[in-house]
Amino acid sequence: MAKNPTHKATPPAATPTATVSTMIVCVPDDLPREALTTHQLDRNFGVQGTLSPRFWATAMYPWQRSQMFGLRKGRPTYCAGGPVRLLDLHGMRQAAGMGAGIRHQLFSQVVHGTRPATPWHVYEARHLADPTKYPYDTAAADFTNQPRVNAIRMHNAATYGTGQIALGELEMYQAGSMAYQHHSALTAVAADALITADGAKLAPTSDAMADRVTYLEQALRLLTTIDPDQRLLAVAL
Repeated sequence: MAKNPTHKATPPAATPTATVSTMIVCVPDDLPREALTTHQLDRNFGVQGTLSPRFWATAMYPWQRSQMFGLRKGRPTYCAGGPVRLLDLHGMRQAAGMGAGIRHQLFSQVVHGTRPATPWHVYEARHLADPTKYPYDTAAADFTNQPRVNAIRMHNAATYGTGQIALGELEMYQAGSMAYQHHSALTAVAADALITADGAKLAPTSDAMADRVTYLEQALRLLTTIDPDQRLLAVAL
């Protein structure tokens, strides 16, 4: 999700933007399946990316499998998308929330005894407001020198794979266990941005939690009211 200054080699863009790793596309009804390949995404949606096996497929009849995109074997059955009625969005949210609860317990142990840290987007905005007086390197150093950030970095250095704590989610973690679970559950189905069936784009204006919450409110309002036959497609950018 959010940018990580500890791994960034070059300064950011001139204006702050939200980090978008995965986008959900509401596929127009009149768009044929053949137009939804990776090579056609830019032409049809202005999106340069690849199909992402993000969704869970529900149990289905054999003849329904042809309606899915990038269907994989296994349990749960992952796919890049398909009609909403054949996607287990509820199960995805529930599982993501449960996993987030476990991660937050780990986060609480890792940062125990440290004060809340200022998230990266605050330093980035200050740098972008006056790059000369507040250089990028200074902003990155101010962020990484915080005791809580160093506690997380130390944990990540000693941990491999999924056990790491995402520094880009620091603000969400610090909002509390329940808030982090809700954020993770909603992001599981709404991803980082969404293109509606009529071509409108919904996305947070920055990586600040308040902006991401606003996006999730808008995206979930749409996803919970769309037609069950509406096709969704997940694209990794």
